[in-house]
Amino acid sequence: MLKLKLANIKKTYKNGEVVTALKDISIGFRENELVSILGQSGCGKTTLLNIIGGLDQYDSGDLIINGLSTKKFKNSDWDAYRNHSIGFVFQSYNLIGHQTVLQNVEIAMTLSGVSAPERKQRAKQALTEVGLADHLNKKPNQLSGGQMQRVAIARALVNNPDIILADEPTGALDSHTSVQVMDILKEISRTRLVIMVTHNGELAEEYSDRIIRLLDGEVQSDSNPITEAEVVNGSAKQPERQKFKKTSMSLFTATLLSFKNLLTKRGRTIITAFAGSIGIIGVALVLALSNGLSNYMNSMQSDALSSFPITIGTGEQTIDLTEGPPGGPEGNNDTAGYTEYPKENIVYSYDKEKNSKQHSNIITQDYLNYVEKVETELPTAVNNISYTHGVNINLLAKGQDTTVKFETMSVPSGGMGMMENNNTYWQELPENNDFILSQYDLIGEGSRMPNGKNEVVLVIDKYNRIDKEFFEKMGIMNNLENYQFSDFIGKTILKVVPNNDYYTKNGDLFTVAAPQDYEKLYDKDTGTKLTITGILRPKEDVSSSYMLPGIAYTTSLIDTVVEEEQKSEIAIAQQDTDKNVLLGTPFTDDKAKEHALVMLGAVTTPTGINIYPKDFESKEQIKEYLDKFNNGKDDDDQLIYSDRAETISSITGTLLDTVTYVLTGFAGISLLVSTIMIGIITYVSVIERTKEIGILRSVGARKKDISRVFNAETLIIGFTAGTLGVVITYLLTIPINSIILNLTSISGIASINPVHAVSL
Repeated sequence: MLKLKLANIKKTYKNGEVVTALKDISIGFRENELVSILGQSGCGKTTLLNIIGGLDQYDSGDLIINGLSTKKFKNSDWDAYRNHSIGFVFQSYNLIGHQTVLQNVEIAMTLSGVSAPERKQRAKQALTEVGLADHLNKKPNQLSGGQMQRVAIARALVNNPDIILADEPTGALDSHTSVQVMDILKEISRTRLVIMVTHNGELAEEYSDRIIRLLDGEVQSDSNPITEAEVVNGSAKQPERQKFKKTSMSLFTATLLSFKNLLTKRGRTIITAFAGSIGIIGVALVLALSNGLSNYMNSMQSDALSSFPITIGTGEQTIDLTEGPPGGPEGNNDTAGYTEYPKENIVYSYDKEKNSKQHSNIITQDYLNYVEKVETELPTAVNNISYTHGVNINLLAKGQDTTVKFETMSVPSGGMGMMENNNTYWQELPENNDFILSQYDLIGEGSRMPNGKNEVVLVIDKYNRIDKEFFEKMGIMNNLENYQFSDFIGKTILKVVPNNDYYTKNGDLFTVAAPQDYEKLYDKDTGTKLTITGILRPKEDVSSSYMLPGIAYTTSLIDTVVEEEQKSEIAIAQQDTDKNVLLGTPFTDDKAKEHALVMLGAVTTPTGINIYPKDFESKEQIKEYLDKFNNGKDDDDQLIYSDRAETISSITGTLLDTVTYVLTGFAGISLLVSTIMIGIITYVSVIERTKEIGILRSVGARKKDISRVFNAETLIIGFTAGTLGVVITYLLTIPINSIILNLTSISGIASINPVHAVSL
């Protein structure tokens, strides 16, 4: 029965000159016979064998397999054909040195999708049939030449192919072993087609069913050619088309193959991986330093700026309306925008008033109610909310020999109207004691937090210091450099005097108490005397102070003062007149009168709001909440807040970004070097293993499968290099951090991010 047919096959090679290897070859082969192809070197024997085996492609003609033309075969079809229909036996055995005998035989089945248990069972059976049952786990270099050829035969048979192609199977064997191999091939030819290329005419005459002689790419003789009757009968019985199952090598198989190859070159693999890891170490160290520096700066920035409040003040600020290029819709430059740093040699004239506007926050009761709800809406974001009141507190201090006025007025700072302490040493305590005690320690015997309106606390810096001007304001003039905690804790040396006592009415005007009246006012029963209940000092691990050194009072005190002063005689009188009741002169405008009413306590609306976030991240949540209030409102009705922390962080952020970009650039160079090194390693590996590539292709491996093998090897080396690099980097961070700690007192500056480590 006709199994294989070559119809007018031609094959030429172009290598400077055109060489014709096969000239119009037409041969048929039966289903089971041992065919020997003889001829001189260069006559086209191996080319013919390679074309039959699908390792090489013909230029013209047709190769017909079981009645199926191969003219339209794709690469995948040829791969499947070699895997399922062809078994190769080579002169040089072509066994993979780093695989065992059993694994060499299994290799073809790994491409056929055969399960691992079945592969092993079939491979053992094939090796048993060729007499190698006792050598399953040996490596090829532990076998004799005859044994290695029998392994090659077992590999060719294990996938039960239709055709066995043998290229000089006895060329490297002695006569005794050659006979053994030929006996095996003869036995195989009883059930399938065996085509053998050989120079040994004696063995061919003894064992072959048919001998074909080639000369210069043409058939010279055929001892048992296919007859016309066989062609007709065979053609009638052959199927019109036979489909081959596609071959595929799994990533696991490819990885296992590569891993075993690398194990045969352990020394080189380790050295290569270490060389590759040098680039990884460079990248990892840069990322570790960048990450540590980033964490340190973020931590430092967060600690330093988290206590900075978001401030809403009532003062005016100038808003710049300049934007876009010059030239308005009607060419009016007064209202047009301008480009920053223009290239033109032009000096523009513009109207400042038309290109900017004044905005004043108007704090309404609705806004106060909205702000109060922030603690409910964002319970984990807000530490404290404090309100600034413009009322002038009449505070007297009982000094050593005299009673003095303790100035408490805050000075407006910035366009937002934020009220900042200007050496007044007088500030309001947050209501949240836990928040204060998280940043400050109570020091001194009997020291405690104030509880009511008549109690205050003394704040000192981390050096236990307060500016000498504070003592002068308190009337302590003994010029001592040091004081005992007991000089303050439990002492009552301050008193808030109400307006009705501090201001005296004379006709339509009021006069301020004179210094000689201070002691009398201090001893008077009215007013609120203040007792210092404790001393607060910043904790050691806090990088910034929430409060300035001086006296801190409770919210209940300012609430009481505002409530009382609103009803005072001078406050009521000031509301009823457009003249200043202290000076008797008219106010220049409504804002001047408003300011006087606020100072006297007639207007109780806060002049500023300070919202203190719990941490740096909470600021954004609070800002989003405040922005929602302005949605849909006119510009004049909106309230604008300020955040000094944002201004400062933008500066440090720019610095950090610059450092990060520079470090990333260095990391990129190191990574490029590592990538090139891995590429070179892979290229060298491909060159070294051309034999293995040929073996895999001969058993049906696709080009994709070959790529997968080397990709797997690259992955193994890369992963090993990455693992070594990360481990070494972790070890290097120990001395690096120790050195930096000794030089700068900063700990943990080299800290590799686990995400970076896994990625590398």
